[in-house]
Amino acid sequence: MHYYYAPMEGITGYIQRNACHRFFPGIDKYFTAFIAPNQRGHFSSKEKNDILPEHNEGICLVPQILTNREDDFLLTVKKLKQYGYEEVNLNLGCPSKTVVSKFRGSGFLAKPEELDRFLESIFSKADIKISIKTRIGKDDPEEWMRLLEIYNKYPLEELIVHPRTQKDFYKNSPNLDVFEEMFKHSKCPVCYNGDLFIKRDFLKWKERFPLVDTVMIGRGLLINPGLIGLIEEGSMPKKERLFAYHNQIYEDYRNIMYGDRNVLFKMKELWIYMIHSFTNPKKYAKRIRKAEKLAAYEDAVSDLFNEQELVEDGRESGSSVYASE
Repeated sequence: MHYYYAPMEGITGYIQRNACHRFFPGIDKYFTAFIAPNQRGHFSSKEKNDILPEHNEGICLVPQILTNREDDFLLTVKKLKQYGYEEVNLNLGCPSKTVVSKFRGSGFLAKPEELDRFLESIFSKADIKISIKTRIGKDDPEEWMRLLEIYNKYPLEELIVHPRTQKDFYKNSPNLDVFEEMFKHSKCPVCYNGDLFIKRDFLKWKERFPLVDTVMIGRGLLINPGLIGLIEEGSMPKKERLFAYHNQIYEDYRNIMYGDRNVLFKMKELWIYMIHSFTNPKKYAKRIRKAEKLAAYEDAVSDLFNEQELVEDGRESGSSVYASE
């Protein structure tokens, strides 16, 4: 199997990516949070830091681009090639209303003729590998047939399919029937993405799709960075390794950020997910959430690791953490 790490804005940047790569190897490709080209054609400081080769040594990283303007796409590709990138990913999956209202992300799926012309242009002019992350339609899952007809016209490096419509947002279950049809009829390699949170999810999915050899996982890896090791080798990560992973992220944020508040904001985002890997974490989650100083935060995290164990199935019944994979 090949495993990809799905991007999450604000969390899976180069700081977290490097810690994951060091302590939990097994990810074949990481993807950046989407780059939205601006009118000046410049990367923001945040985007630039995330893609700098010196911030991603030894990591296979694919920048993701969010746009419906071919000139913006081509200019961004030109700049990314200057940093040595050989592949980019076009985001046709983001369901955010602010994105969709501008007919970007999965909003672009509502305009198949324009999408077709856009792809024709970028594939004829961009000297780089291009993969696509897509949903199965804007409003109706039956839109997949027209979309795949378009995708099959072009030499995609890969098609990453999240089998929900934009209208679904992150509700309902992934439409595995449509994914099966897209996998059967795609002319390029297909990667699956959606609701693979724990080992049991993966095994159930793999039983149905034994021929699919690539998956993209997001929140499952944020909850349990050792999920791939658990799937492949059957063993949970040691607490000491998870603690070391946490500590590297914590120290790296302290090195680049000023003030307790900024560091704590980033770490609390991570704990929204990772807390679910522990037995009885409720009181520790509350302490972490309420911490206003680094010392109080460090005490809460230390007590959590000392007093609680890791659980293989980190899912809490009805937990909203799984609502936006």
